[in-house]
Amino acid sequence: MAESRKKQTKPKQSNRKYIIGFWTLFGVGVLAVIFFFLLAGWGVFGKMPTFEELENPETNLATELISSDGETLGKYYRENRTPIKYDDLPQHLVQALVATEDERFYKHAGIDARGTVRAAVYLGAKGGASTITQQLSKQLFTEDFSTDNTFERVLQKMKEWVIATRLERQYTKEEIITMYLNKYDFLYQAVGVRSASRIYFDKEPKDLKPEESAVLVAMLKNSALYNPVRRPDLVENRRNQVFVQMYKNGFLTEQQKDSLQQTEMKITFSPEGHDDGIATYFREYTRQFLTDWIEENPKPDGEKYNLYRDGLKVYTSIDSKMQEYAEDAVTKHLAHIQQEFDRQNKNNRTSPFRDIDQSMIDNIINGSIKRSARYSKMKREGKSEEEILASFDEPREMRIFSWKGDIDTTMTPRDSIRYYKSFLQAGLMSMDPTTGEVKAWVGGTNFKHFKYDHVKQGKRQVGSTFKPFVYATAIDQLKMSPCDTLPLNRFTIPAGKYGNIKDWSPRNSGSGDDVYSGMMSLKEALANSVNTVTARVIDKTTPGNVISLISKLGIDTEGFPTGPAIALGTADISLYEMVSAYSTFANKGVRVKPVLITRIEDKNGTVLFQNVPETYDVMSEEAAYVTVNLMEGVTRYGSGARLRGTGREVRLDYQRAVTGYPYDFKNPIAGKTGTTQNQSDGWFMGMVPNLVTGVWVGAEDRAVHFPGITYGQGATMALPVWGMYMKSVYANEDLNISQDDFERPENLSISVDCATYGKSNNPDSGAVEELDF
Repeated sequence: MAESRKKQTKPKQSNRKYIIGFWTLFGVGVLAVIFFFLLAGWGVFGKMPTFEELENPETNLATELISSDGETLGKYYRENRTPIKYDDLPQHLVQALVATEDERFYKHAGIDARGTVRAAVYLGAKGGASTITQQLSKQLFTEDFSTDNTFERVLQKMKEWVIATRLERQYTKEEIITMYLNKYDFLYQAVGVRSASRIYFDKEPKDLKPEESAVLVAMLKNSALYNPVRRPDLVENRRNQVFVQMYKNGFLTEQQKDSLQQTEMKITFSPEGHDDGIATYFREYTRQFLTDWIEENPKPDGEKYNLYRDGLKVYTSIDSKMQEYAEDAVTKHLAHIQQEFDRQNKNNRTSPFRDIDQSMIDNIINGSIKRSARYSKMKREGKSEEEILASFDEPREMRIFSWKGDIDTTMTPRDSIRYYKSFLQAGLMSMDPTTGEVKAWVGGTNFKHFKYDHVKQGKRQVGSTFKPFVYATAIDQLKMSPCDTLPLNRFTIPAGKYGNIKDWSPRNSGSGDDVYSGMMSLKEALANSVNTVTARVIDKTTPGNVISLISKLGIDTEGFPTGPAIALGTADISLYEMVSAYSTFANKGVRVKPVLITRIEDKNGTVLFQNVPETYDVMSEEAAYVTVNLMEGVTRYGSGARLRGTGREVRLDYQRAVTGYPYDFKNPIAGKTGTTQNQSDGWFMGMVPNLVTGVWVGAEDRAVHFPGITYGQGATMALPVWGMYMKSVYANEDLNISQDDFERPENLSISVDCATYGKSNNPDSGAVEELDF
């Protein structure tokens, strides 16, 4: 019996040994894991984030340019990231994320134990175990590397776990979701869900539909693989699987799931590159402004702001709708008039140049070569002049601009330079004269291919749009009235009177003695752009007084010509300066410096810059009103019997085809067209009480122009842009653009109500400067 008991106790001793051994090994394993966790947390296996880093994770936030109506115009970034708050996320996006990426997200503390065990047992065959928090930890703080070394992968995973648990202690679940969606790279410079929503669907995240949210969640598995632009079918299948997960987790009914799976996947691809989107020329101007501002305004600690990663909010004066209308008008008009320009150049042996010989053409092309990026780059690389010039004659594949879309072709860089010279360009600026706020800025036709800004960079001869400055000087200083009359006969200012080299005798257009006989009121003389009357006016005021006035109006007069010929617009002035100057007339003689940036904030909303309007009293309210009244005469009386044989019919046909002529503006409008020598520049300046808009059209080089006045004048080149733009602006009643009369001063002492307008059948000096309203 005793022997039997001995035999029965032996197994118990043996089991105890195994049990003790198991728990010992288990304990050692647990301690080892804890020890490894501690080592990872202490940074033994690599740098770990500090408490401050967890509070303020580096996210390379893009600087955002915001319009006056709250729309994003563009961004400056290394990574295109603009964070949003949890409240701005649609609920179905959050549900799709949790259902697809981390079903037990709200139940774990950063590590999903059940998922980890499942992944370990099945070696990942039934899904991984990486939680949303772990994915965020990897994005924020751990190195992004792949390795075949199992030990290194284990260490990497441990670091993720440690950081994930810290994130869970530090942040709420909502904050973790928000950080994750703000950090993820959705391709095409779409870093973060807000950029992705705008780039793939052209809308803010809060406006996403459930099927659109599912597309973005589908991309989270692998955005390079699940690319909706390149692999739409693959992404649609993955999107439908997201719906399955949402149904499985109770976020969708079966009927909703089936309905959504049948929904067509629609992508509205709207890239946000620096060359894409609206207001590209304005954005480039603003980038330069901000670069200078940053140099002069450091942070409190002395460090400089970083335009590309500090998440500044830059509030601008631009109205996004008006900007769209302006760009649309420029595009529509230029695309159409370019066809006529190309047609007229078909038989031009020196196309696109006119009136110059081959040596001058060569000088233009060679000058452009030396200003090109290619030339500068090769020069920096130490290439010789011969090597550089030879490279411009080597054919190469390139993508070139056309109004029908970019074209892939092969040509030499020299030929591409000549090709680009053939395109007409345009500039438009629109400004509220009462506040100085610039509402629209179109610097050219296509920023990607034509970087030069024709609003502020470019200065061109302004033609007859300069004449209102001459008349304004006479009204302000001499109290001349629009009803005053002057003779039309030939008029000469002798050499030496104003420093000019020889006698100056401007001509009126037309033929015969009739164009130089009789009298004409100032109002009709400006409306018909009569040169001899303008010459008499500047002789009365003197060129020096005119230059003094335009300087006060904000025009840079350094190096300005001083002779009386400036009356006919021989000086080079930027569109920016012209709009600013004309705005003074509309604003009762007070010049308000153009406002582009209204406010700058840091990423926390602290105001760093607040614009303070700069105003200058330039002329009396009476003089400003009388000048405006003169320009109203241009739009009311600038047509008449003289239109016969001037090409008006051609313009009407053109405007019917392009702009839906007539514009049918019944409200008071003040304006002036301008055409320069050889039809190199076409201008129109148009004003209503609370909006002044200037338009310039021409080619990059003055030797590229229309051969005749019919298409080469301001009324055909520039006016249609203004007309289409204003038609769209007036159609949008929310913009509140005035259709009222310009306010008449009390006790007006200068007569503006002229009973007659002199010789109404007299032609003008610019051939056809009238407006077709």
